[in-house]
Amino acid sequence: MKESVFELFPEEYDEWFEEHKLAYLSELEALKRAIPEEGRGLEIGVGTGRFAQPLGIKIGIDPSEKMLEIARKRGIEGIRGRGEDLPFKDREFDFVLLAFTLCFVDNPLKVLEEAKRVLKPGGRVIVGIIDKNSKLGKIYQAKKEKSKFYKVAKFYSSEEIIDMLRKLDFTNIRALQTLSGELDSIKEVEAPKEGYGEGGFVVIYGEKRREKE
Repeated sequence: MKESVFELFPEEYDEWFEEHKLAYLSELEALKRAIPEEGRGLEIGVGTGRFAQPLGIKIGIDPSEKMLEIARKRGIEGIRGRGEDLPFKDREFDFVLLAFTLCFVDNPLKVLEEAKRVLKPGGRVIVGIIDKNSKLGKIYQAKKEKSKFYKVAKFYSSEEIIDMLRKLDFTNIRALQTLSGELDSIKEVEAPKEGYGEGGFVVIYGEKRREKE
């Protein structure tokens, strides 16, 4: 069900980012602060490449071929697959991004475990979510039954994502937040703030522990 929605309406999904340009650019700004300046990156749940392209990520994986067709037009090497079973070797990437991905997967802990596997020691995982406890998160949840895409989503709180990262032994876990109000009330691109609890979009990131010498 989750995949078929994205297969059926890839253009409609992609158009959202144009219709909510300031929200999208605010989200990008927060993600940019968490993405390392250098290194080989992967996006799990790359979709149409809306985040991968401006963030300089060249490789993305997604279960929807229709979404990947759009991502490839944006210069992304789009690979069809699932986050629970990544077609990559251990320690291939310097960082892994999951933007709006975990709310659509069946087993988020398994996806994060796979992200950890393909990361180099000291590599970074970056998770972007709509925090279910935020004002925006509550609006999304109230409207989810009317949304083609979020109807099948399971929202998480920042604390739940942090707990998952801790369970997988990620270190130096930090958070950035943006989108403090409703989407229609945004008048300019918001600068991200440290932490969580106010912003609707939260970026949580941590590092794979380095091996002891």
